[in-house]
Amino acid sequence: MRKYETVEPLGDLVSQPIVATLATYRRDGAVLLSPVWHEWRDGGFNVTIAPDDVKARHVRNDPRASIALYENDPPYRGLELRGEARLVDEDAFAIQRRIAERYIGTDAAEAYASDPNDSVVTLRLEPGVLRAWDFADDF
Repeated sequence: MRKYETVEPLGDLVSQPIVATLATYRRDGAVLLSPVWHEWRDGGFNVTIAPDDVKARHVRNDPRASIALYENDPPYRGLELRGEARLVDEDAFAIQRRIAERYIGTDAAEAYASDPNDSVVTLRLEPGVLRAWDFADDF
């Protein structure tokens, strides 16, 4: 297994529409694992959520968070990023639309991210510790 400390050796992995797993912490210290759509941009992950979502409440209480994503097919590239998340209001609808477009296409993304009654924030997670891998040498 090859190991890396950056995403660059993983090629296009972070641009693929792979559902990631986001970990946030409950008040009692237990971990909540949530499947999320995401984007890698400007050296970190963006995940859009409602401001009153449980993940937002967790981050406000304890900013520690992790995100993991990996392929289900060889060479089984993957990564885990741990750090402190922050909630950002700026450009959240544009980010939500951009993320949705990767997963469901342009037309569906426009409908998905256009409800004026919805509120959205971006959970931003930048590297504290980044661990990446692939099994290219094993195949």
